[in-house]
Amino acid sequence: MKTFRIGIVGAGFGVSSHLPALTAHVRFDVVALASPSSAARIASERNIPHAFRSCAEMLAGCELDAVTVASPPHAHVHDVLAALAANKHVVCEKPFALNVEAAAEMVAAAEAAGTACGIAHEFRFVAQAQALKQLVDNHHLDPLRNIEITYLRPMLHRHGTRRRGWWFQRERGGGLAGAMMSHIVDHADWLAGRAPQRNTGFIRTANVQRRDEHGEFDSTVDDGAFAVLDYGHGVVARLTADATTSVEAYTCAVHGEDRTAVASGPNIVDLTLYSIDPEETSELQCKPSPYAKFASINDNVPLLMELYDEFVKKIEGEPNTLPTFEEALATQRVLESIGYSTPTLPASH
Repeated sequence: MKTFRIGIVGAGFGVSSHLPALTAHVRFDVVALASPSSAARIASERNIPHAFRSCAEMLAGCELDAVTVASPPHAHVHDVLAALAANKHVVCEKPFALNVEAAAEMVAAAEAAGTACGIAHEFRFVAQAQALKQLVDNHHLDPLRNIEITYLRPMLHRHGTRRRGWWFQRERGGGLAGAMMSHIVDHADWLAGRAPQRNTGFIRTANVQRRDEHGEFDSTVDDGAFAVLDYGHGVVARLTADATTSVEAYTCAVHGEDRTAVASGPNIVDLTLYSIDPEETSELQCKPSPYAKFASINDNVPLLMELYDEFVKKIEGEPNTLPTFEEALATQRVLESIGYSTPTLPASH
């Protein structure tokens, strides 16, 4: 059984979630970490053999089979293109890009390289989401009419504090649309089984002035994103991501004319699934992740391990459900249409 040598670009989510997922996965060996300022320290602490300041340096400095791109969004296009030019398999974090043009460039580069590529939409692998997808695919909810996804969190309300940085800078791809609406659009497209024919929506910033331990600063990004998508054949999705509410809640409901299925809970990974028809409401039991024990690290780790299972299948040419670059391009088109778009920064940034 081959073990794939993989390098991680990015010392934030890349280290907190991708690194433990890959370290625990039997098919991967994390051999390198790239980050401008902290790679050497973290590599020493986590027993990673090689540390580099950039993806380009990592690709030139060690032998790799694959790369996880978990750098900030403004760097994705440069890091992905560099990895593909070196003929590596690639998993890229969301949001895929800052704009449709950059996303399309990465899709074309992946097609030319012919390597296995996918997007880290790990929330597809939540047990209740998998069960809901099966209900849709098995036609238990036909005729399908409405997909409703609502994500609410209090993390950006007016009294909240969060450290300043790229996340609050529009030109670097920050904001809730990139962070969460990218997941939600992907989720709706996945459930519908296709990209929308048309859509409308907008992003908004309710709280421009922010505060952290260093004082006040201005945010140039959205703290809420809202979209309506038309998939044709009578199927519509209504999507909300809002980080200014007093509650934390997540709902994903798929409504047919005769039956509804709803996955809901306090957050996107802690859900209960119900089937509802005119006669009764039933709670549906879902098979837990085979990697459930790794949730003690954090809730994303088991989901990412399942995603990396699909990455291995794609590398080895087997049928797989890895979220694709092409699907990410469709999501990018929706994000750009509601206002999440900015010119790609030069590679030096």
